[in-house]
Amino acid sequence: MTTTRVVALDLSGRTAMVTGGASGIGRACAERLAEAGAEVLVVDVDEAAAYRADLSDPSAIDALPANVDVLVNNAGLQFVAPLPEFPPERFTHIQRVMVEAPFRLARRVLPHMYERGWGRIVNISSVHGLIASPYKSAYVTAKHGLEGLSKTIALEGAGRGVTSNCVNPAFVRTPLVDKQIADQAAAHNIEESEVIEKIMLERTAIKRLITPEEVAELVAYLCTPAAELITGASIALDGGWTAH
Repeated sequence: MTTTRVVALDLSGRTAMVTGGASGIGRACAERLAEAGAEVLVVDVDEAAAYRADLSDPSAIDALPANVDVLVNNAGLQFVAPLPEFPPERFTHIQRVMVEAPFRLARRVLPHMYERGWGRIVNISSVHGLIASPYKSAYVTAKHGLEGLSKTIALEGAGRGVTSNCVNPAFVRTPLVDKQIADQAAAHNIEESEVIEKIMLERTAIKRLITPEEVAELVAYLCTPAAELITGASIALDGGWTAH
């Protein structure tokens, strides 16, 4: 599916940082912001990233540039298991990457944003930041934590030209989701197409996966002048999942 560029956005002279920017949603966001004229700093554990960093390591975050005008907190990972079997170390690791890292990054870049009187923090959350699913305790907890962090940043940044919002997509066709599709197909002994239709899209009204480009376009909109009063919001991009 091709996404039409409907958002007029000029980020010339701005610097954007996108975590988890080497693939999937992060890559689409990086490309969209670069298209708008921003200098984009791609942060990822992948070697292809401009800034290779393990976001579970505070010292790696402290080494990243602080003069950032747009911060997209996108890096994330998933682990699925019943709570009694969930490894505590995996739970902790997911919180560090998906909650503590966005906190540390926001703390690092906000002084620059305040000084310039303009900044945009966009947190790639999930429908699981709004509702829960079984067996995803670490992911659901992290996304709910990210929601609270985003709202706090929004209140502190109000009147200083800084907005902070969450984008809450349902399943997006990314490498992370492709792996989940394959794992579910193997676990249930069904075709991957059935996983998409019967498991992933069961609760959505619009029966298709979201594209990374659609998420990126919403991120771009939140950086436009038209969106300057949108802050502290959680914007569902979920095909009607949370309408139930």
